[in-house]
Amino acid sequence: MFKVAIIGCGGIAAVHAQVLRELEQTELSACADIIPERAQRMASGHGCAAYSDYLLMLDECRPDAVHLCTPHYLHPVMVREAAERGIAVFTEKPPAIDREGWQTVLNAAQKVPVGICFQNRYHPHIKACHNFLEEKTYGNLLGLRAFVTWRRDAEYYTSTDWKGRWATEGGGALINQAIHTLDLLTGFLGAPDHVEATLRNHHLRGIIQVDDTAEILLRRGNVPALLYASNAYSQDAPVWIELHLEQAVIRLEGDLMTILRDGQKQEIACTQDPVLGKAYWGAGHKACIADFYRCITDGTPFPNRPEACSGTMDTLLSVYEQAGKNIC
Repeated sequence: MFKVAIIGCGGIAAVHAQVLRELEQTELSACADIIPERAQRMASGHGCAAYSDYLLMLDECRPDAVHLCTPHYLHPVMVREAAERGIAVFTEKPPAIDREGWQTVLNAAQKVPVGICFQNRYHPHIKACHNFLEEKTYGNLLGLRAFVTWRRDAEYYTSTDWKGRWATEGGGALINQAIHTLDLLTGFLGAPDHVEATLRNHHLRGIIQVDDTAEILLRRGNVPALLYASNAYSQDAPVWIELHLEQAVIRLEGDLMTILRDGQKQEIACTQDPVLGKAYWGAGHKACIADFYRCITDGTPFPNRPEACSGTMDTLLSVYEQAGKNIC
């Protein structure tokens, strides 16, 4: 049984708390938030201790692991503080917003188990596509493309004091919403040789500093991967990903996989556990978190450890370094 604590008691923390409650090997023992009332609400709902100081919580409760559900810029320092106390860490994405922070996370992972919540890697169709690529079921990969078109209006940003700002969010549509899709593309493609990107703010000028739209070209050898992501759409539409293979085209949209081959179309729907949180996030939180604790128990490498996420993080940081902070 793992004694677990959560830092940050906002919306995504409720998903983590519910998963921890459902898993047989975890027990939520404490939570912390700088807003005491928010920590107390979570503590009351899950029968755990509430703190407003996360360091005091770590020192008094001595959890086996801590989940980070805090603003982006806080992740590296909190990973470091936990690691220095010998406490395993499972952090929400992104694990860092700059190279220095990312190196802090990589260093911490040399001391304790560190996991990153890229839950969409656990979707059955994503796993199936990896198998197709590894076994060359439909030949070699020729290209990839993906679309993330969601809605984030002014209220989404003005309701907090950290979103929409370079110093605290580290970016916008790409680092927050489309990072999961970028992670899947780099997983299929491999670490790219070439990264080229354009970042724009089309509908929230004067409200946010960061990107609401990103257009990216990645290349590995002769294989291109295209990503278009925007928060300027009218709804949170299902993410759309296409793999162009020598003998087939595979399209993923939400929980539907379509295989186009020899003029024939095969559609395969996916049945998952009930979605925690919002469907368009992906329903892999429980599988991802359960696997983190399984790997700690077994002593096996966690697939979402920092080292295994370096391709995604290097690409993400390269985009923001290339595009700069002058978003038009």
